[in-house]
Amino acid sequence: MQLKSAIRFGQRLVGRDQPCFIVFEAGATHNGFDNAMTLVDLAAEAGADAIKFQKFDPMLMFADPDIVYPYVVLADRETGRTEEVREPHLEQRKRMELTEDQWRRVKARCDEKGICFFATVGDPAAVDLMAELGAPCLKLCSGDINYWPLLERVCAVDGVSIQLDIGSATVAEVERAVDFCLARGRDRIIINHCPTGYPASADKVNLNILSSLHKVFGCPVAFSDHSPGLEMDIAALCMGADILEKTITLDRTIRSPEHIMSLEPDELKPFVEAIRRVEQASGAHRRYLSPQDAAYRAHNRRGVYAARDLQAGEILALDMLCFMRPGTALSCDHLDLILGRRLARDVAAKGAVTMEALSGQGEGRS
Repeated sequence: MQLKSAIRFGQRLVGRDQPCFIVFEAGATHNGFDNAMTLVDLAAEAGADAIKFQKFDPMLMFADPDIVYPYVVLADRETGRTEEVREPHLEQRKRMELTEDQWRRVKARCDEKGICFFATVGDPAAVDLMAELGAPCLKLCSGDINYWPLLERVCAVDGVSIQLDIGSATVAEVERAVDFCLARGRDRIIINHCPTGYPASADKVNLNILSSLHKVFGCPVAFSDHSPGLEMDIAALCMGADILEKTITLDRTIRSPEHIMSLEPDELKPFVEAIRRVEQASGAHRRYLSPQDAAYRAHNRRGVYAARDLQAGEILALDMLCFMRPGTALSCDHLDLILGRRLARDVAAKGAVTMEALSGQGEGRS
C-alpha cells in the first residue's frame, strides 16, 4: 500500500496540482469559547479553507503539574520589544480548554460559516470527540509522533485523514509513523513540516525539506508557519506546500503562547489574497502561450523588411534587408529560406518581405 498523493479534506481535494489549502490555526490562541467563536467568524470571512483547534486534556499531559515551559510575548508593539514569560504549562493549556458542548457549538459555527473544522488531538477522548463531530482530519503534534496508543486510536477512526506534525522528528521516525498507519490500512496521510520555535528563527525554517518530503512520501505536504509575517508562507507555497497553516489571534500582544507570531484580524484577508495571487502567478509546470502571449510576441518580435527600394529580379542578400517590429512579416527564423531567393516583385524601402514577393531559387547566395 502506498500513500495517497491527493486526499479529500472536507469539500476540497488536497495534493499536487490542487489549489493550496489554507488553514488558520486557533488552537493555542483562542483563550476561551467566545474568543474561539470570533476567530471562526474571522477565518471564514477572510476566505480560509479551514480553521484548526487543539483538543488536549491538560491533566493527562504532565506528570508534574508545575512544570514550566517559558514562552515569548510581544511586550511593546511600537518598539518590538519582547519578554519571556515563565508559567506552568498546565495553566497555559487550561486557558484553551472547552467543554464538550462548547466544542459542538464551535463545530456548528464552522458549518454555518462554511469553513472546515478539525483539530490536533492529544488523548483518546479527544480523538473520540472529534470523530463524533465529523472532523475530516485528525492531527498529531510533533511531540506525539511516537505516541503509539494515540496513533492507534486515530487509525481506528474511519473516513479521516491523518496529519503528522514532524517538528524535530528524524526522517526515520516519520517513516515509522507512516508505516504504522499503512499497516492499519490508513493511506490518507499528510506530512506537516512545522519548524521548532515560537516564533521560529529563519535559520530553523528549512523550507528545502518540503520537496524532500514530497519525494520520500509522495503524499500531500503541509507547512505550519511559526514565524511572523507571510514571507515564509509565500516561499513555502512556491516550494510545493499543498497546505499552509498560519496561527491567528485577536491581538499579538496577548500574554499567552504563540500570539507573538500570529496574524491579527486585519491581516487575515490580505494573507489569503496574497497566497491566491502568488498561486495564480505560479502557473503551470509546462510552458505554453496564451492568446495574449501570442499577440504580444507578434508585436515585439522582428520581421524581415527591405533596407532600401528593392527591384523585382534582384537576388536577396543580407545587406539588402533590415529587421524591424512588428514581426508580422517573415520571421528572422526564415532567413535561410529568404537569402539567395529572387524577388518576383518590387519591395519599397522598409516594406515587409513576404513569401508572395519571392520566386524560385536564384543563382546562389550573396
